[in-house]
Amino acid sequence: MAPAYHLAERVSLAGRNGFRVASRAELFIDVRRAEALPELFAMPYLQRAPLLVLGEGSNTLIVGDVPGVVMAIGGMGREVLARDDDGALLRAGAGERWDDVVAWSLGLGYAGLENLVLIPGLAGAAPIQNIGAYGTEVGEFIQTVEAWDRQAGALVRLDRADCAFGYRDSVFKRDPARWLVTAIELRLPRRHPPRIGYPGLPEELALLGAGDAPRPAQIAEAVSRLRTRKLPNPSMVPNVGSFFRNPVVASAHALDLQRDEPSMPAWTVDDGALRKLSAAWLIERAGWKGFREGDAGVSAQHALVLVNHGQASGAEMFALAQRVALSVHERFGVWLEPEARIVGARWDAPGARAAFASAAAPA
Repeated sequence: MAPAYHLAERVSLAGRNGFRVASRAELFIDVRRAEALPELFAMPYLQRAPLLVLGEGSNTLIVGDVPGVVMAIGGMGREVLARDDDGALLRAGAGERWDDVVAWSLGLGYAGLENLVLIPGLAGAAPIQNIGAYGTEVGEFIQTVEAWDRQAGALVRLDRADCAFGYRDSVFKRDPARWLVTAIELRLPRRHPPRIGYPGLPEELALLGAGDAPRPAQIAEAVSRLRTRKLPNPSMVPNVGSFFRNPVVASAHALDLQRDEPSMPAWTVDDGALRKLSAAWLIERAGWKGFREGDAGVSAQHALVLVNHGQASGAEMFALAQRVALSVHERFGVWLEPEARIVGARWDAPGARAAFASAAAPA
């Protein structure tokens, strides 16, 4: 049997972060079986050293080298735990590629994940970020998350309510030092009302000849085509997808903005007291789409995507992100928050706005 884990020092992380920026881990541990975790966390060094849990890093910006321990969970397989007439309970190890999990579930005849196709990253990252796209979030289908709880020193199971899912948020994201996700269990139905109201999706389905009741596989194909056309391929142009969250503001603020900018999209949230704005629209309106300085830039395909054209450092990507956010704040009074996870730098640290104020907007 292969070793349950492997340790190495001064390991390059360039291949484990979406921007492909240069970085090294002081100590890297590749975990292949969850039963190794008690032994690992009993090690004195792991008890006192900072820990970063990292998968493919498809949603991570690393600024500089990483001190302490970087731990990765690899593979751990997929299986059908239970079936009935209505659906099934599927389990995926944290190290399984998310897009493979989606394709596997569709191939078995279960619906629900079709709108989440082609999202990069691993299954273990899905609940942390509560990944979502085209009107669907993974938290809707997660029944249980298995995770190592560093506080309890044990492998535990959290049901959906315990995960406290929110918009691109979860208990795992709010307390990353405590949790290490090892597996997810998804309750998927055989039949699920299609979610096809997202702009562009009905037209893409029509081109596929899907009719009024598209099958999950057809929805997945339409979403794949839209994502491929709209977003730069991270394997060719390093990026982490949507860098910023769509901001939620008071309805009165949104209406004030729309008086000056009638084309600005806004969606009512909850009881109407709040509205969600399009971060991409705000960034593009502020003049950043297609911007490039050195190798750090904003995609010409989608303003929400920051890109590394070659040799940009993590610090340069971080500085660009702060400049974009400051520019949007100065123009619209809206402060953007990152959807991406930032390692090695503090977002909006004291003095950050002033530091970038002199060069906030593109020329």
